Amino acid sequence: MNFRVSGRLTMLVVAFVLLVASAWSAGKGLKLPSIISDHMVLQQGVALPIWGTDNPGTKITVAFAGQKKKAVADKDGKWMVKLRSVKAKSNQKSQEMTITGSETIVVKDILIGENWICSGQSNMQMSVGSSMNAKDEIAAANYPEIRLFTVPNVTSLYPQTECKGSWVLCTPESVVGFSAVGYFFGRHLYKSLNRPIGLINTSWGGTIAEAWTSAEALRANLPEFIPELDQVTKPTGQYLSELEAYKAKKVDMDAAMEKFYSLEEDVKTAGKTAAFDLDDSSWKTMKLPGNWELNGLPDLDGIVWFRKTLDIPASWAGKDIVIHPGPIDEVETTWFNGTVIGSRGNSRKGQTQYWNQLRDYRVPGNLVKAGKNVVAIRVSDCVGQGGLWGASADVMFAELADGTDKTKISLAGPWRYSVEYTLPRPPANPETPNRPSVLFNAMINPLIPYAIGGAIWYQGESNAGRGKQYQTLLPTMITDWRTRWGIKDFPFLIVSLANFMGRDAQPAESSWAEIREAQTMTTTKLKKVGQGLAIDIGDEKDIHPKNKQEVGRRLGLAAEAIAYKIKVSFSGPLFDAMKIVDNKAELTFKYADKGLKMKGDALKGFAICGEDKKFVWAQAKIEGDKVIVWADGIAKPIAVRYAWGNNPECNLYNGADLPAVPFRTDVVK
Repeated sequence: MNFRVSGRLTMLVVAFVLLVASAWSAGKGLKLPSIISDHMVLQQGVALPIWGTDNPGTKITVAFAGQKKKAVADKDGKWMVKLRSVKAKSNQKSQEMTITGSETIVVKDILIGENWICSGQSNMQMSVGSSMNAKDEIAAANYPEIRLFTVPNVTSLYPQTECKGSWVLCTPESVVGFSAVGYFFGRHLYKSLNRPIGLINTSWGGTIAEAWTSAEALRANLPEFIPELDQVTKPTGQYLSELEAYKAKKVDMDAAMEKFYSLEEDVKTAGKTAAFDLDDSSWKTMKLPGNWELNGLPDLDGIVWFRKTLDIPASWAGKDIVIHPGPIDEVETTWFNGTVIGSRGNSRKGQTQYWNQLRDYRVPGNLVKAGKNVVAIRVSDCVGQGGLWGASADVMFAELADGTDKTKISLAGPWRYSVEYTLPRPPANPETPNRPSVLFNAMINPLIPYAIGGAIWYQGESNAGRGKQYQTLLPTMITDWRTRWGIKDFPFLIVSLANFMGRDAQPAESSWAEIREAQTMTTTKLKKVGQGLAIDIGDEKDIHPKNKQEVGRRLGLAAEAIAYKIKVSFSGPLFDAMKIVDNKAELTFKYADKGLKMKGDALKGFAICGEDKKFVWAQAKIEGDKVIVWADGIAKPIAVRYAWGNNPECNLYNGADLPAVPFRTDVVK
């Protein structure tokens, strides 16, 4: 087939395909989008759009909460009604909605409450299972009035009207893979408002903000994206050829993945390789902890076995011991002397969130003998790095379970390893998510016009280096969403990027600081936009800091103040004005709730410059409601910066224990 067709013909072909698809769906009876389904939460206090498709001309009736609304499916089969607003009640009983057309659908277990979109990149996508204190948080996550909906990671060149997904009740089982920031935010609101909460997680790691913004909004406000948009919306013959080649190769890749999944799940057969008396003398050795891609298995995705012999003292024989092999990336099963003692994850089900979590497996005493004992670990990894790595060697050890002997037998050092299965390299996908508008099309548009109360957003890392552009891009995206939802100024809450990477020895420019600045500017440009800071709870070595509980809490405070008009401290000190007195800068702040304070013996994180614009670290002190900043040798200061860096040292807070917002007085607009 010749794919080198003209742009005009390409668009005609695409339009024809969409027309056929529309006609096909219109002739298939009554259908609802997945967002309108059992266990959903309907937004209280606003009109409620309910929509779907049916055979053209079919009369539709929607009955809910004593209301009956009617519509007729148009020539494309589309229909919509708007129910009157309903108020949320405490301790409410679930309700049903009946939609009647060419057939009848009953949507069950509906609650009235607050719906929030949870979007962004990997720090929003990061699961509860990967967060701080994950085990305890998961066990306690029994909130049937919090409902969870996850949008799958897909792209589209054109706006879609449907996405796969379903509403589930928040339970220890369902919350494991759900957005940690989303869940902790929703839990805060649930406890504060005492009403049901619906959380819609539509996030994708490593993605850029322009991918989440419609083509129309980008064309109107950021013309620099027009060439890329043209490539997306008017695909060339070369693009179509690459796409066809990708799809052909993906058939083989899908078959390889199916074999990978089947092998991983066949633990019984795999157990033969874990046998105590297996001869592994021909296996190679690898020093652990260690990322296998850096230790002899470059670019490997697949299944790898690791075996280690332990010399157990006679005094431990017959007693329970605990094996601590450290974090294991991503999915694994662990055997002791040929018997399974634990496992984590399932690649087929996407349960790979345990990649950086410590394992702790108890071995029953009947398996423990004096002398030679064998630990065998089978690791599956299909994305990125793999193996027993992610923490220091001192967390890898075996010990007596009862603690009567404080001896620890190290598991670090050489292990024998053997590759069981190697996945082929995935073919290059021309439909990467990092293209303008493709995530808006596939992961936002299908949710519109489902009634929501607001949105939370954790993104910006992938736009670092383009802070000036982000000053326009982020407000454009927010306004775009608000316009398309038809909900004027719905609350939009931003997570300001956490501290990350090495700390600067001297004041320096920072691409991450510029993104934070653009985020803060957005809160002043647009109504009902707030932010929750993470500047003091990040991790210099981990771009995915685990303390998502505090991020969720700070977003929750912002929601209480901005969305629900609750009188609560929701922002740390925000720079307001600077006055130069003699050779010192006097700074005043908004949101100095209950006064300014510092954590530690001295204020840190301030830099100052004179007319030469060369910043140096400054001294600073709190005087009443002001911060006084100065530095020896700077006789005529002209600008001050605070927490300006990728990973700044900063310790200014207000009385509500919220950190000061990073800023520079020499702001570039």
